[in-house]
Amino acid sequence: MKPIDTFHQVDKTGIRYVLTDIDDTLTVNGRLPAVVFAAMENLQRAGIRVVPITGRPAGWCDHIARMWPVDGLVGENGAFYFRYDDRQKKMTRRYWKSKEERISDRTRLDRIREKVLAEVPGCAVAADQAYREADLAIDFCEDVPALPMSSAQAIQTIFEAAGATAKISSIHVNGWFGDYDKLSMSRLMFKEVFKEQMDARRDQVIFCGDSPNDSPMFGFFPHSVGVANVRAFEALLEASPTWVTRAEGGFGFAEMVNVILDR
Repeated sequence: MKPIDTFHQVDKTGIRYVLTDIDDTLTVNGRLPAVVFAAMENLQRAGIRVVPITGRPAGWCDHIARMWPVDGLVGENGAFYFRYDDRQKKMTRRYWKSKEERISDRTRLDRIREKVLAEVPGCAVAADQAYREADLAIDFCEDVPALPMSSAQAIQTIFEAAGATAKISSIHVNGWFGDYDKLSMSRLMFKEVFKEQMDARRDQVIFCGDSPNDSPMFGFFPHSVGVANVRAFEALLEASPTWVTRAEGGFGFAEMVNVILDR
């Protein structure tokens, strides 16, 4: 991982999209610093689209799409994208799976939930679970005393043994049934919303993240960036970011934006 301040000048001028994780990438100790909103607004003023790519639930994503300076977002690790049109006052909600499929999946996820809670002491169902439509989030350090990474890996193993996909973030283990992830839904959003083939625009995109569930994005985009706290997960990353910031969380994101915009 190379320092972000060595990002090549010739590459900066071609950036048209910034995709970013939220938890511990935009936040610091669970809060969103003012510099993050300012950074996103500065990107939009420069004509660069901003798209959060998060594991957070549909309920949160509806709010973010309406009220943040963003051009849409992907939620629940790729289960959907939401985009709000300010002019038409219209929300687009695009899901990977049908409503019927999501209802069926919920029954299977409920069985996994009981097994996880019985077998991994100290974990809990995430506080935002009530606002989720497609996945199950197990908290291992957000609202519970922090568990060791071995506990998060044990939760992941239980999901996978039941045939689910599971990814470890900085706070949750998210599990779902389906062949989607952050990258596949981002690709669909580019095609349907921006009328672009994402594979042909990789050099015009920056992805910023901090944890193992960001690995598909780190591996796909040549201009991938980790905020400094990504180093805590280096051993678990299937693919590492190309660049890394000095600062952690949202302050690292703002640092990256300042470098890209030469501020």
